[in-house]
Amino acid sequence: MNRGDTTADGFRRTVLPNGLTVLSERMLGVRSVAFGAWIRAASLHETRERMGVSHLLEHMVFKGTARRSAKQIALELEALGGSLDAYTSREHTVYQARVLDEHLDIAADVIGDFVFAPLLRKADLDLERKVVLEEIAMVDDTPDDLVFELHSEALWGQHPYGYSILGTRDSVSALRTADLESLHRRAYHPGQLIVAASGNVEHDALLASLERTGWLGREPGDATRLVVPPPAAEAPRRRHVTREGAQTHIVVGSPTVRHDDPLRHAVVLLSALLGGGMSSRMFQRVREELGLAYAVYTFQSFHADVGMHGVYVGTGPDTARQALDAINAELAEVAANGLPADELAMGKSQLKGQVTLSLESVTSRMYRCAGVELYGEPYRTLDEMLALIDGITAEQVAHVAREFFAPDRQTVVSLGPGNEF
Repeated sequence: MNRGDTTADGFRRTVLPNGLTVLSERMLGVRSVAFGAWIRAASLHETRERMGVSHLLEHMVFKGTARRSAKQIALELEALGGSLDAYTSREHTVYQARVLDEHLDIAADVIGDFVFAPLLRKADLDLERKVVLEEIAMVDDTPDDLVFELHSEALWGQHPYGYSILGTRDSVSALRTADLESLHRRAYHPGQLIVAASGNVEHDALLASLERTGWLGREPGDATRLVVPPPAAEAPRRRHVTREGAQTHIVVGSPTVRHDDPLRHAVVLLSALLGGGMSSRMFQRVREELGLAYAVYTFQSFHADVGMHGVYVGTGPDTARQALDAINAELAEVAANGLPADELAMGKSQLKGQVTLSLESVTSRMYRCAGVELYGEPYRTLDEMLALIDGITAEQVAHVAREFFAPDRQTVVSLGPGNEF
């Protein structure tokens, strides 16, 4: 039934004859299973004119199949106490469920049904388009969401990383059923799919469940990966968007390293110490010492060919300059001096705790399984992951701080009342 079967600890990977890649990790002591399907189609693979088509298709598959109505799709797992969800990211579209272990077949059947055989009716599109347009309007009305979209656009320019995952009102309004059908034919087949599961599941039982629920009988399709050139380096820039409101929202950020770069772990560690919690430098300086903001934090993301880090703060229009100066001062300090040994040790302890706690979740384990395939990274046990964190050196942290965190390398976007401060 399978080929390319590999095993490590509780992790297993199988590539099936029709091209479907299946990954799993068994967890003892739980009674649930997280089951997910990753499709290699998302906003990164769209043209500007078709911006938002991946997200709209993600909505549309829930509208019904020949076997299930939209309500039946929603009810089938919820009636059993399970959950069903989906989202579109920059690189992938994901459909996932969490159920009791005894209901794995039902989760696989429901997700397989709407992924492989949605009806994609025009009448449903006319209705669901309105829902997505309301979702776009909701972001437009939420400045602490909108500022991230504006920052991505400023950071990546005309590259698809700068596109809105939701699309624009104009692009979504122009999409037709033919656009959805074309994307579905290209990407919603085993050659472009990854299935990952974790929890109380044996790998052979997972393969048997996929066979019973029809996944193995699906046609392979074209497994050629869409290659999108990585974004060209954009010069750091500053942009202010005038918007009425009680706060000015600011995002400061720059490109960093790709997902498979060993320096990724140093970026995560430095970002956590700068703004990952109440003890972080940004929180202590901007909120506790200066009282300039309720929310200030760092974030980062890593893709197959590029990464980025950033800092967000929401503050009063009259204190926006002071808040930005405080953020820049912290960035300048680490760029010039790196981290002292005691702070580096604390950051490693914090990061190891976060990793350990996250891997007690079946959903987090499922995501880790999928990442093995999506980014070509080796499966690592928890002890191996903790050893990686322990191996982060002061020199690596100092290097990424100089290269990526210095204030003069940051693109700054602000959204709020008045003119640029």
